[in-house]
Amino acid sequence: MPMTKKKTTKAALDAIFLGIELLKEGYSNKRSFTIDGRLVGDIGEVIAERDYELELDKNSSAKHEGTTPNGTRVQIKATFKNKLTFKGDEGLYLGLKLNRDGTYEEIFNGPAKIVSEKFSHRKGINKTLLSFPIKELQKLQTQMKSHAKVEHRG
Repeated sequence: MPMTKKKTTKAALDAIFLGIELLKEGYSNKRSFTIDGRLVGDIGEVIAERDYELELDKNSSAKHEGTTPNGTRVQIKATFKNKLTFKGDEGLYLGLKLNRDGTYEEIFNGPAKIVSEKFSHRKGINKTLLSFPIKELQKLQTQMKSHAKVEHRG
């Protein structure tokens, strides 16, 4: 017998909130993993801290979420979609495209200033949160020679 819409909604929300609790437990409550707006960002941030040489700030801020061992500030952005957000040109920018199975693709890892310069024509650049197509950020990444970046952990 098929589930009613009410039962389907309840079962789906139960699964989502169970997932949120598992994330909180697994990452020692480093982030709140709230369902209403920060969930994807929080997931991206804990993945970045797990896999890259950086330490998350106690709380996310408007421009940066972490710091490398040498003190460089890092803006961490994550998405399941085809665009990544960007806030400012200070420090490093790490953009990740997350996959449903928990894997991810590094889209951009380098100086935020490079992204800022590439998109300097955009109204609000470095002042407001803007979205950029992943394909453009990937192209920008491949055009860079050597650059400062957030290093992968061992």
